[in-house]
Amino acid sequence: MAEVLRIRDLPTECVARLLASLGLRLEMVAIATPIPHSFWGESEAGIGTEQIWARVDTPLHSLLHEASHWLCATRLGRAPVAGDAGSDDAEECAVCYLQVLLAGKLPPPVSRARLFADMDRWGYSFREGSAARWFEGDGEDAREWLVAHGIVNDCGALLISSSGGQSLVGFGASP
Repeated sequence: MAEVLRIRDLPTECVARLLASLGLRLEMVAIATPIPHSFWGESEAGIGTEQIWARVDTPLHSLLHEASHWLCATRLGRAPVAGDAGSDDAEECAVCYLQVLLAGKLPPPVSRARLFADMDRWGYSFREGSAARWFEGDGEDAREWLVAHGIVNDCGALLISSSGGQSLVGFGASP
């Protein structure tokens, strides 16, 4: 499998700051240690009630995906069960869309284009054949789900802050 961006590819404090701005705590795990509450195991991120577990070899897309699950679940008043966000298909699509928006808030080498490529490499499957084509096409349904549930506004700006109040954190503007 082609290499994807991993936590080790950018300063950990950048990832921790992004998660903190969302109300999450990053918990780093030693390299050979199993990641607590990882749905997929291996190097995939784990989700908890207020934290995301990862190792330096955790794919960045996995961490962003789990953070997005947490945002969607908690916004719906559902605490993620350790390791399983318990989402349906519509919410899962919204999670994929939101992880792309979150990627736009991290420094290079992270970008939406790179995240799309990593999602394709990792095996995310979209009817349009690629993550980028889905985001620009059928992804509209996922964006509408996020708007309907008060997670982003019509412009794609995140409406949730770490204090739980409404906040317009500009997640829609980054390419």
